[in-house]
Amino acid sequence: MERLMNMLLVGVVAAVMLQCAIAQTVHVVGDNIGWTIPSNGAQGYITWASSKTFVVGDTLIFNFATNAHDLVQVPKASFDTCSDDNEIGNPITTGPANVTLTSAGDHYYICTFGTHCQAGQKLAITVSTTPGAAPPTTPSTPTTPATPSPTSSTAPEACPPEAPTPKADGPHRHVKAGSSASASRFCFVCGVRRFSLSPCWVLPLGFFFR
Repeated sequence: MERLMNMLLVGVVAAVMLQCAIAQTVHVVGDNIGWTIPSNGAQGYITWASSKTFVVGDTLIFNFATNAHDLVQVPKASFDTCSDDNEIGNPITTGPANVTLTSAGDHYYICTFGTHCQAGQKLAITVSTTPGAAPPTTPSTPTTPATPSPTSSTAPEACPPEAPTPKADGPHRHVKAGSSASASRFCFVCGVRRFSLSPCWVLPLGFFFR
């Protein structure tokens, strides 16, 4: 039982040490050249930082000789102008200097000795909260295609069929030979048949004066 407990304790310690090793990375600034004036100017530290990933909890080691250089953290405006105005924290004048990254974001460091910063002894890095961290993105909402509204077509109304002219019912009276002129005149007066559905009856004048 005691042996099992010892093995369990060793496992827990190993896991904690492994977690610490993964969570914290030590970066030697500039690698072999250390913290000095690079031979290729500011590009030297730009190239070095571009190949690294910096995470909160990591440590930066600035290797320099005491009284030959110093280390000051500054905001971006001071970094761009190589000024120690508005410095963040206290300057570190004793080398080597170890700096633990405690916050995410952009960090800027310069040397304030003489014109060292103007000559390229300056470092800018971006620190992430976790390895590979990226700003959250909002998923785009799929666009639902608009359903075309059915086009209603109004069928033309059918023209109603013309009402057939009704035929006259009942027997027609025959006009006597001598009364054709009178009948014609009466039919002229009765000429409303052009505007009526009923036919005009041709009647002799004597029919009305019996």
